[in-house]
Amino acid sequence: MDAMQKAIEQMRLWNGPAGRAWVETQDILDEMFKQFERPLCEAVPAGSNRRVLDVGCGTGGLTVAVARKLGQGGRVVGIDISAPMIGAALARAEREGTSASFICADAQHHKFGPASFDTIISRLGVMFFEDFVAAFANLRRAAAEGAGLAVVAWRGAAENPFMTAAERAAAPLLPNMPARPSGGPGQFAFAGKDRVRTILLESGWTEIDIRPVDIPCRFPASELARYVGWLGPVGTILQDADRGLRERVVDAVRPAFAPYVEADAIRFTAACWMIQARASTDAAGEVSNG
Repeated sequence: MDAMQKAIEQMRLWNGPAGRAWVETQDILDEMFKQFERPLCEAVPAGSNRRVLDVGCGTGGLTVAVARKLGQGGRVVGIDISAPMIGAALARAEREGTSASFICADAQHHKFGPASFDTIISRLGVMFFEDFVAAFANLRRAAAEGAGLAVVAWRGAAENPFMTAAERAAAPLLPNMPARPSGGPGQFAFAGKDRVRTILLESGWTEIDIRPVDIPCRFPASELARYVGWLGPVGTILQDADRGLRERVVDAVRPAFAPYVEADAIRFTAACWMIQARASTDAAGEVSNG
């Protein structure tokens, strides 16, 4: 698949089945990824007049959390390629009374004002670019001198068995389920630490620090069928499936989630990278990547 085809496919996916899924399951995902907010909010220095960009902001949970932290003196902008998710994010910001604003655009190509942000953050939103170096170079141009970058991205599929449990269990019933792309764009495109470092170096970022973080996640066990029926490769297929197939697939995959059920909750650990860097012309290289 060439670069143009990749870009078109991502636009189709996030304005189609993936975008619908995130909007329909917004409550599940908000609870599931709640613990991601703390390290990313901590990366945003407190104080007035901070300018923050949230890349791949989805339905705006992190964007709004940062806006609450900064208050009226700060400026927080979320950007996402998905019109359905941006619509949900705008509704969230209005509902919660924050000043967060949103742009529906591809952050790889959007013409940000030069040096217009003091901090750039992302929660699981940067693994879907068609050209990673071009995307992070564009973000570097949008960053003010000394601005910080703080990104949480998935490590590899092998370290995140919860994320692939449904598709492994459903495979006999869904023989035409497409394989996950290798190398990206996709959920595990940033699995390789060396690859991430190279992307950041080639796109002009400095003081690169890449550390493994394990983040506890949960959502109600009563929502498992809705989770399976909407999200991931299985959910993409089931969105358009008849009721009978949906029920057979959900029944087939339930045992695969048994190791994650504790009382009334589904609990798992998200194996991720905490990726930090700086937009500085006075520093070079990386400081740590333990």
